[in-house]
Amino acid sequence: MSEIFDTDKKIRLGVWGLGRGSSLIRTADKLNIEIVAGCDINPIMQEKFRNMCPEAFITDNADEFLSYPMDAVLIATFIQDHARHAIRALEAGLHVMSEVTSFMTPAEGVQLVEAVEKSGKVYQLLENYPFTKENMYLKDLWEKGFFGEFMYGEFEYLHECRALCYGYNTPNRPAVEPGNTAHSWRSWLNFHYYATHSLGPLMQITDLRPVRVSALPEAVALPGYLPESGMSKPCPSIVEMSNGGLMRNLTGAATGDYHAGKRIWGTRASAESLGHDLIIKTGAAGKSMDLRVQPEWPALAEIANTAGHGGGDFWELYYFARQILTGETAPWDIYKSSDVTLAGIMAVRSQEQGGMPVEIPDFRKKEVRDRYRNDNTMQEHFDPAKIFPADAGDDSLRFNSLMLELIQDGTLWRKVWDGALLWKNIKNDTGKVSVLKAVEELQERLENIPGHVAEAQALIAKYPGASAVEALKGIMSIYEADLSGDLAAKLQQLRKELLMGK
Repeated sequence: MSEIFDTDKKIRLGVWGLGRGSSLIRTADKLNIEIVAGCDINPIMQEKFRNMCPEAFITDNADEFLSYPMDAVLIATFIQDHARHAIRALEAGLHVMSEVTSFMTPAEGVQLVEAVEKSGKVYQLLENYPFTKENMYLKDLWEKGFFGEFMYGEFEYLHECRALCYGYNTPNRPAVEPGNTAHSWRSWLNFHYYATHSLGPLMQITDLRPVRVSALPEAVALPGYLPESGMSKPCPSIVEMSNGGLMRNLTGAATGDYHAGKRIWGTRASAESLGHDLIIKTGAAGKSMDLRVQPEWPALAEIANTAGHGGGDFWELYYFARQILTGETAPWDIYKSSDVTLAGIMAVRSQEQGGMPVEIPDFRKKEVRDRYRNDNTMQEHFDPAKIFPADAGDDSLRFNSLMLELIQDGTLWRKVWDGALLWKNIKNDTGKVSVLKAVEELQERLENIPGHVAEAQALIAKYPGASAVEALKGIMSIYEADLSGDLAAKLQQLRKELLMGK
């Protein structure tokens, strides 16, 4: 008997895409989920999965995978393949939970919605951010009428994932292979497509759907991304919700990011959490009483606290298993998944039209789906396999590994020298200790920096105009310092001056 569900029935689950997919495995056993199969084209991911699930069937062949005896599939493949792979799984008679986002074009969305309807199977989007302890607590208060009517919100998912353009999202960040090609989608994706982690929590808390979006284009990018990368900038949009309230949905890359910032206003109370405790402002007026609160899980706290993404990884698996085992509907069905996915797609379109408001269609309605059935428009992007000239030599194969080194060294370099500049004005010892730790870490890595810089300069000189070279120039600009001479002596002198309070 399961410790959660009152049944011995097991859900035999296959994982398609073993990077992100593997990270959900550790909570599966508690939820009557048995991991029986895995599929991935990458040998590194296969080996990682084999270590976690040694008895599971593992293949790189989708047909073999889908024909294996199982009940459900977790889709965690490349983002541009989610809809196609989900439809294949549904047609194979399998329940589906899909990583974000559900699809990349409205036409794909129509196909997916109708495949779910035809199959009669459970479909759930693996959107975990609505299920943090804070967000579930806020939803409970919202349902009780505590906040009144939704007026305005600001939710943020800022994730500066420069390194993920060049390395796999696994421990120790191995470089993408071959080393002169960028990541399949993280290198180019417009961050508006990834609207779900910020819009999703607001939708879950208020039970409203987005109906219209406006997004102005952003011109300033962080250095070190490939040219024209959509992942390199903040991507704010204004979203109109179904009750007429508005939210600012902020995704993208920025300095000093955080993944779950929020401020939400109702007609009776408001709340905020921006890197600190959850504060609820009460009194139904501008002059509020500000109360710092400690949210509690609605149930199953001990298990949720052990899961990733603030407990969200547990809850998304829990709701999926619960619907299969008991029939109780999970929060993120295909229609809600379409709402949040289409908000991102239409934000991209608004951005391309200079910020013009764009409708977010409701795919619950067949007549609405018919309008978008042949709409295959998608973001134009560069080919991640062509960031060097076709005749580039073997030296280009070092690009991804070199970029990962330069990113780590360059950002550490900035922490040290910027921290030194601010030293006299740092208010507390914690901040000064952070600067000194950065100095020590840079000292340990220092001997490799001149070689990395020289290697980057050689590639820049040899392949002028290549996209990869522009990324190298960008990350090199972070240093903004004289890298000649005895760097170890310079750093030792800096440490001495900091300790003396200079």
